Amino acid sequence: MRRFALLPLLLAASVHLGAGTDPDWTALEEEAMRHFQTLLRFDTSDPPGDEKPAADYLKSVLEQEGIPVQVFALEPHRPNIVARLKGNGSKRPLLIMGHTDVVNVDPKKWKHPPFGAVREGGYVYGRGTVDDKDNVVAALMTMLVLKRQNVALDRDVIFLAEAGEEGTVRVGIKFMVEQHFSEIDAEYCYAEGGGVTRRGGEVRFASVQTLEKIPRAIELTARGVAGHGSVPLKSNSVARLSTAVGKLAAWKPPIRINETTGVYFERLAEISGPEDARRYRAVLSPDADVSGPADDYLLEHEPRHASMLRTSLSPTIFNAGYRVNVIPSEATATIDVRVHPEEDPETVFDQVRKIVDDPDIEVAWAQRDVRPHGSTWLTTEAFKTLEANITRHYQTTTLPTMSTGATDMAYLRARGVQCYGIGPATDIEDGPKGFGAHSDQE
Repeated sequence: MRRFALLPLLLAASVHLGAGTDPDWTALEEEAMRHFQTLLRFDTSDPPGDEKPAADYLKSVLEQEGIPVQVFALEPHRPNIVARLKGNGSKRPLLIMGHTDVVNVDPKKWKHPPFGAVREGGYVYGRGTVDDKDNVVAALMTMLVLKRQNVALDRDVIFLAEAGEEGTVRVGIKFMVEQHFSEIDAEYCYAEGGGVTRRGGEVRFASVQTLEKIPRAIELTARGVAGHGSVPLKSNSVARLSTAVGKLAAWKPPIRINETTGVYFERLAEISGPEDARRYRAVLSPDADVSGPADDYLLEHEPRHASMLRTSLSPTIFNAGYRVNVIPSEATATIDVRVHPEEDPETVFDQVRKIVDDPDIEVAWAQRDVRPHGSTWLTTEAFKTLEANITRHYQTTTLPTMSTGATDMAYLRARGVQCYGIGPATDIEDGPKGFGAHSDQE
């Protein structure tokens, strides 16, 4: 569930990179809502993954406006849509993108049909309203308006509606980067990852994602002797594994401040109350006696902020045993590892082995979609343009953020594209109500 408010920011940013005139915003918002609801009514759940109805619709809308469209698909029912508006070539292109797939739903838990796009109380309910058909429609409308207004662009503007972001990147961004990169190669990219935060209806700040942690997973396997549950064994695989998992859960990797997080916490301090401001500035101190207490507070009360400071490890899966009276000979645990972008994953892996410190426990990388590392700067024209337009539309501070999760921008950053995550305005009160991404009342 989300108020549709991204279009003005994205269009203004795109036009600022070329030239343009003010359009009829009221008519555009109504048109955007029609496209938004239409896309939401396509069930593009991944898995199983079938983005073709949404892709066909986008292709039709763009072609009706005279914008040429290309379709790239590793699998026929999982197409990626690319459209391009030509500029004069004096600057490298701008890529605006969103993904058309969504995560699965349990319809029984929804107040409204998850693919009904029901409007109620100023909101739209449906899977994909927050993640990520809002960005898709904002990017679509940007293309339509730039074409209708005949904007004289100093760079190409490329639209990408990608498949497979929700766990099958091999058919989406990975496929496009590895096999069709020339069609989406750009100097800058705007995609999902940021937004404007309101409290009590008042705008508090805006965030632009400029960096993200690297997702990895480690699997621990403990082996021992199987036996009857009535006879405790020192080699109990479950007990040994539990000890190892406890060690990793208690481990607090060192704080690492980069350009993004340094600016983030300093600007956040400027708009916070005295106590919060003191803590946000304290975590930036190289003196552990200063940063330590503030870090401890964040870990307990603001865990997302604590995760932004370091590599993080979260035990998430535990598998052992098959009946209560049998001591299993093997137990496994999976650890969700989010590596700080300025840290070597292999260094983290070696440290994990040292902390586990048990020859009877195997430590290994687990299989998962691993995003590559790439960096984004805060000094670019694209970031400064976003800041200027956020100030213009919302009169608020822009916080560059490092995402603790992963996005498809990682694949583009690894190829040198400067990527920035943006998004609509949301109410902080909506979180406890369960209105966020992947929720049962999205």
